[in-house]
Amino acid sequence: MDTGGVALTADVADRVAPAPETIRPGRDDNGTPRWNRPPWFVIVLVSLPVVVLLGGFYVWPLLALIGKAVGVGTIGRTVRAPGLAGVLWFTLWQAAVSTVLTIAVGMIPAYVLARFEFPGRRAVVALVTVPFMLPTVVVGAAFLAVLPGSWQSTARAILIAHVYFNIAVVVRVVGGMWATLPSDLTGAARTLGASPWQVGRYVVLPLLRSSIWSAGLVVFLFTFTSFGVVKILGGAANPTLEVEIARRATQLGDVGGAAVLSMLQLMILAVLVAVSSRQQRRAAMAMRGRARRRHPRRRSERRLVVVTVAVLVAAMVVPLAAMVRRSFDVGDGWSLDGWRRLGGTTTRGLSLGVDVWASAAQSLRYALVAAALATVAGTLAAVAITSSRRAGRALDAGSMLPLGTSAVTIGLGMLIAFGRAPLDWRASWWLIPVGQALVATPFVVRLLVPALRAIPPDQHAAAATLGASPTRARWEIDGRALRRPLLTGAAFAMAISLGEFGATTFLTRTGRETLPIAIGRLLGRPGELARAQGFATATILLVLTVVVLMVVEAGDRA
Repeated sequence: MDTGGVALTADVADRVAPAPETIRPGRDDNGTPRWNRPPWFVIVLVSLPVVVLLGGFYVWPLLALIGKAVGVGTIGRTVRAPGLAGVLWFTLWQAAVSTVLTIAVGMIPAYVLARFEFPGRRAVVALVTVPFMLPTVVVGAAFLAVLPGSWQSTARAILIAHVYFNIAVVVRVVGGMWATLPSDLTGAARTLGASPWQVGRYVVLPLLRSSIWSAGLVVFLFTFTSFGVVKILGGAANPTLEVEIARRATQLGDVGGAAVLSMLQLMILAVLVAVSSRQQRRAAMAMRGRARRRHPRRRSERRLVVVTVAVLVAAMVVPLAAMVRRSFDVGDGWSLDGWRRLGGTTTRGLSLGVDVWASAAQSLRYALVAAALATVAGTLAAVAITSSRRAGRALDAGSMLPLGTSAVTIGLGMLIAFGRAPLDWRASWWLIPVGQALVATPFVVRLLVPALRAIPPDQHAAAATLGASPTRARWEIDGRALRRPLLTGAAFAMAISLGEFGATTFLTRTGRETLPIAIGRLLGRPGELARAQGFATATILLVLTVVVLMVVEAGDRA
């Protein structure tokens, strides 16, 4: 799913956030004291905007998509279409190989960063996480710049970019579990005569197995629904199911066929999400606590740390640096032409069809609106979830539904649902930020719910004892606790909006292109100048995303 990579950080934030207190008499199973629960009509009023957003812009478009897919003859015609079996096989094959490679490559960095303490460790962890947070079109552009020409438009390019993009999943999920393994377990095995290989195989690997499965399923989920990377690096010869859906709807005009493929993809995703959720629960229950990281003592350990860090830094930085360099590479030498001509739709008589600076301004406007919508909806949802029992569980599950749905499917559903009277809103500018907010809201919810549940109920009781009204107590206590998560959630929502490519592909209109759309169009045009402009545009999006991530980091440290 094309969410710009923020799913991992939101999931990690949810897993490491303080857990709700043990349920005691007089408390709901979500940790809320019954005396502190708002009246039912207040919960309904708070939940209503979230229900409208989910019902009107997720459930209804999904139903419209299903209705379009089950039309007479549509399913049979789509299934019998030549080449579909090849597209489905390539989608499954590249996702499986990408997952295996990512796990294999990520195990050593996960071990080093989880078990050893060394200067700059936090910076290295942040650097490894950055690619996962970047828009997928930026990652695609980076590898288009760094890979040799013979590798472009090949499956190899897609696999390498997927490993680069998803290695943070292994470092965070498997490394997070590795960090909880007590050192005395391996020490006892070594004392009993086990070799390092036997310790790894019979002690460490069984304890890490559930987290490896969990990380692998997450990586498979992201690579199966990869859109931006495959669109830029795969070329016409290597389409995945996601790219084929977009091609049928936008280029061939076969909306019904695209809807059938979307439903097929949605069914596969449902199975993957169900399996992934079960594995993640098993991984979370496997072991608690945290082992203490130590400084490398032996020469082999110091060498391992130095080599691993050097390779990681080079692997993370080189593709992005190559992308920036290629933005100045026009023809035989260095030139600023790619940057100078970003503001016009024509260059040397060639129509580019996009004004990059206007697209940047448009992306920022959409991002601000989407961040505001997602923050408000996520806050209301979090308050309702932590204030209610059955309704809270239902709203919690409902708010997570967009995470299990491809952004391409969401965009196609909105195109079908709002493409005819009386709801013909295709020309409405606000439809794009609403779609982006729909994708971003679950991450805001996952950041705010643990923060609200971590508030000690005694604080509200003390405020009531001192004469504060329930409203005043909630404003002062809950507001203070939510200040940092709100800033982080708003920044995440803005980052998602800036890099969102899947849904926006269906909803954008000429003259309202966002930066990811502009990057895809420029990199798809022939000529060195158009390529340089595409890399320059990707650099602009990279800078904007890094600025947003810096805001997140500053908010976490505040």
